[in-house]
Amino acid sequence: NNVTKAQSHIKPKKVHLSLYYESLCPYCRSFIVSQLVKVFNTDLLNIINLRLVPWGNAQYVKPNKTIICQHGEDECYLNTIHACAISIWPDPRKHFNFIYCIENQGHPIKDNQHSDGMEAVWKACSARSGMDQKLIKDCYDSGYGRKASFFNMKLDVHNQLDLNSSITQQFSLLLQYATETDHLYPKHLYVPWVTVNNQPLYDKYEDFITYVCNAYKDKDLVRACLSNSLKVTEEKFSRSPVCYVEIRSQIQQRLHCCSGGT
Repeated sequence: NNVTKAQSHIKPKKVHLSLYYESLCPYCRSFIVSQLVKVFNTDLLNIINLRLVPWGNAQYVKPNKTIICQHGEDECYLNTIHACAISIWPDPRKHFNFIYCIENQGHPIKDNQHSDGMEAVWKACSARSGMDQKLIKDCYDSGYGRKASFFNMKLDVHNQLDLNSSITQQFSLLLQYATETDHLYPKHLYVPWVTVNNQPLYDKYEDFITYVCNAYKDKDLVRACLSNSLKVTEEKFSRSPVCYVEIRSQIQQRLHCCSGGT
C-alpha cells in the first residue's frame, strides 16, 4: 500500500513532440501557425517536451561541400535565423513566439535569390516578441556574415577554422540539425515531419494532439486531452499536404545551375 501511495505522486513522463521542418515550405508554415500553436493556447505544454528542428529537406552535397535548401537562399537564411533563436532562447515559449511571427508573415518564395525583406521580417518579429535582435544578428553574422550567401557557402571554410572559434560554433549549429534529421529512423520523406516519442505521424501530423494525449499516461489531468477525441481511425483523416524530399538528381541539377554551371 505504501508503494502504491508513493507511486501515485509520481508525475508521468512528458511526451516528446518534435517538428522537423523548413521555413519556406507552405505546409510547414500552415502547421506552425494553425496547428502547433495550440500547444501554447492550451495546457498541452505542461505534458510536452517540444523541439523544433529547422533543417527540413535541405541537402549537404558532399562532392561540392555545399548546402542547398529546397526553396532557395531565403530558406537557408531563415532556417539559420530560426536556429539562432532556438539556441539563444531554448525555452520553447520564447523561441516559438518568434518563429510563429516569422512564419505568419506568408513570405513569397524567390528561389536562388536572397531577399532583404527576410531580414526586415525577423527584425520586426524580434521587436514584437521582445527579443534582442542584436543577439540574433550576432549569431548569424558570426557564422555566415549578414550579406554572405549561405546557400552557396562551401564547407571547406569550416575545415580551416579553429574548432573553438565562434564561426565554427555557429556554423555547426545548423549542421547539428542536419545530422539529426539525416539520422532519423525511419528516414523522413517530407516535411512537416512530426514525431511523438520518436515515432513519426507521417501524413497524420495535423492530429498530433490525439497522438500526444494517447502517449501521456495521466491524460485526465490535461484539459486539452479531455476535450480531444482519443480514438484514431483511418477513416477520420485525410492526407495532410507535405513538401517531399527532392531526389538526388534534382539536387545535383540545382547545384550545377547555382554554382556557375551552364
